[in-house]
Amino acid sequence: MTMTTAEADKILSANFAPWVLDLGLTVEAVGEDRAVLRLPWSDRLAREGGGLSGQALMAAADTATVIAVSAARGGFVPMTTIQQSTSFQRAVTGADVLIEAVLTKLGRRTAFADVSLRDAGSGALAARASTVYAILG
Repeated sequence: MTMTTAEADKILSANFAPWVLDLGLTVEAVGEDRAVLRLPWSDRLAREGGGLSGQALMAAADTATVIAVSAARGGFVPMTTIQQSTSFQRAVTGADVLIEAVLTKLGRRTAFADVSLRDAGSGALAARASTVYAILG
């Protein structure tokens, strides 16, 4: 059975540090091997020059991977980031960001995902990430 967005939002609110929750992420969609989250625009997350900070985008990519793994496994299990590599392609200014994490491999103890981060207004690719997780439970 596919996880609902409400169930995924509960995983988000119950398992992440307060500073991650302060990003305002919401789950837009979940599937058997993916999750889409929305990072709302906030001046608090912008750096000098008005672009959304890379730190916020990286945290959003990391969080989206946890939700995708949870959806694929049918619920949250403890996990931790082993590796994350992010390439930034263009600044996002004044727009929400849609983050889609797609699992490329889900094993018993590790998970791999490709993550795209897009300007929600234009659809333009802002960044791409690759993540690897250790599944602890």
